Amino acid sequence: MRVFRGLPNAASRAPCALAIGNFDGVHLGHQTLLAHLRAAADRLGLESAVMTFEPHPRAFFARLAGDVSKAPTRIANLRDNLSSLQNAGVDRVIVEHFNQHFASLSPEEFIRQILVEGLHVKWLMVGEDFCFGARRAGNTDTLKEAGQRYGFEVSVLPAVKNGDIRISSSAVRAALAAGDFSHASDLLGHSYRISGHVVHGQKLGRTIGFPTLNLRIAHQRPAVSGIFVVQVHGLSDQPLPGVASLGVRPTVEDNGRVLLETHVFDYSGHAYGKVVQIEFLQKLRDEEKYHDLETLTAAIENDASQARAYFRDQARIPASSATDRI
Repeated sequence: MRVFRGLPNAASRAPCALAIGNFDGVHLGHQTLLAHLRAAADRLGLESAVMTFEPHPRAFFARLAGDVSKAPTRIANLRDNLSSLQNAGVDRVIVEHFNQHFASLSPEEFIRQILVEGLHVKWLMVGEDFCFGARRAGNTDTLKEAGQRYGFEVSVLPAVKNGDIRISSSAVRAALAAGDFSHASDLLGHSYRISGHVVHGQKLGRTIGFPTLNLRIAHQRPAVSGIFVVQVHGLSDQPLPGVASLGVRPTVEDNGRVLLETHVFDYSGHAYGKVVQIEFLQKLRDEEKYHDLETLTAAIENDASQARAYFRDQARIPASSATDRI
């Protein structure tokens, strides 16, 4: 899969079948859309392409308005979203920088400059609620009319549901905010995970007996925050149990930087520079600010004890029952 930051250069602008969206989390609704995209690309002999945006358009407008609380929380980082798109068989991804210039394009300018001249789109799929262009003036009817003029086919995907629930990034965010990882998994089609390179931290954890793997979180509003039971993939042939904190570390820092810190039980191997996946299993509590290091250490000890108890309880579940629950 090829990834372009912005429109491809002239030599790379092969005709394509395209899907447009934010694809945050690449949930089952997205996966349905991508399956249609792959099938259409194969049928028409085209490359399959996805256009997505960084930052999320709503995050851009929230910052512009000076109120970042209006930005949606982020389900997945770009690495994980790209990995999911690759697994869905996408040939190329255009990560469009969403800025003032892009936001000011009229619907006609977007169609002509981006879809027709920039990407040579021959087949296009969007969700039924897709709007685009300055002031969200364009919609699926606008695209269908333009398709007739410029020679590309437009297909609109109706809402995908899980029972009576519409599968959407908003629904995934709500499940994650509530710590309901089972429901989030039902919407995503897989367990909730965050991946990244293990980086050096302040090494405070090892001084209090809880060394951690540290992953930087690029976005300031992750969809989950707090203390969690987790298991870590990428350090061993089997996932390793642990306890993790995702947040701004209010007891030891005040710079607002978001960090995912994971203490892996009974692990002493080398991890710096490795790419790992942290799989979230259960939320223990929200992040708190403590008045001293001693109180923080006691809280971590209690968190670790609860996490170990979780894994002991899981080990007592018969294999058939454990499989049924996954």
